[in-house]
Amino acid sequence: MSPSDDAPLTDDRLERCEAILQYRFRDRDLLRRALTHSSIASTRLQSNERMEFLGDAVLGFVICETLYSRYPEYPEGELTRIKSALVSRSTCARLSRELGIDACLYLGRGLTTGGARIPASVIAASLESVIAAVYLDGGYDVARTFIERVLAHELIQLVDESLEENYKSQLQQISQKEFQLTPVYDLIDEKGPDHSKCFKVSARIGETLFPAAWGNTKKQAEQRAAHNALCRLSGTSLPFASD
Repeated sequence: MSPSDDAPLTDDRLERCEAILQYRFRDRDLLRRALTHSSIASTRLQSNERMEFLGDAVLGFVICETLYSRYPEYPEGELTRIKSALVSRSTCARLSRELGIDACLYLGRGLTTGGARIPASVIAASLESVIAAVYLDGGYDVARTFIERVLAHELIQLVDESLEENYKSQLQQISQKEFQLTPVYDLIDEKGPDHSKCFKVSARIGETLFPAAWGNTKKQAEQRAAHNALCRLSGTSLPFASD
């Protein structure tokens, strides 16, 4: 099946994608190839599959380099966990949809008629293939700038979650080492409607109850309570108010 059998590969679609990417290609054929799914390409070699392969590698390297340079205190295991979440199929598919790259794809009739949903794997691959196109056309620095812009919010969110997870882990290590006790977390209060509750939790080591913290979920409240406990043990100011 050739591209003309379904939808013409118009420049309008390429221009829309360039606007999304905030990058104008010197060689638009690279972008055209990145957006062409195997269901409409004349051969698989004319589809975006090879570019998906390259884009996956470029994305992984940029994320690894960024995490390594920005977070020198993070161990290998934590860097791997964050990187895996950032480059996952689900993350790539969601970002492709949010950016609107999926709407620029050239797909065969089987994927575009009858209201059929485009598989998440196809949408995720579109982000990776577009990254490859940017890399091939503009070089590594341009590709890195694009990746960091697109994934900036995801990175901050995952790092924040990682730090919060570490608070509970750190408190447990200190508690077991210094007091031979495991911290427990007491639910002190909750408020709000069922669909939007807030929870107040306090960390306790033995008979010592530390300042409580509020959170939008019990898990978040426990993490913040652990942070409060760590600060109280170290004599520093509390990051979260208990009222």
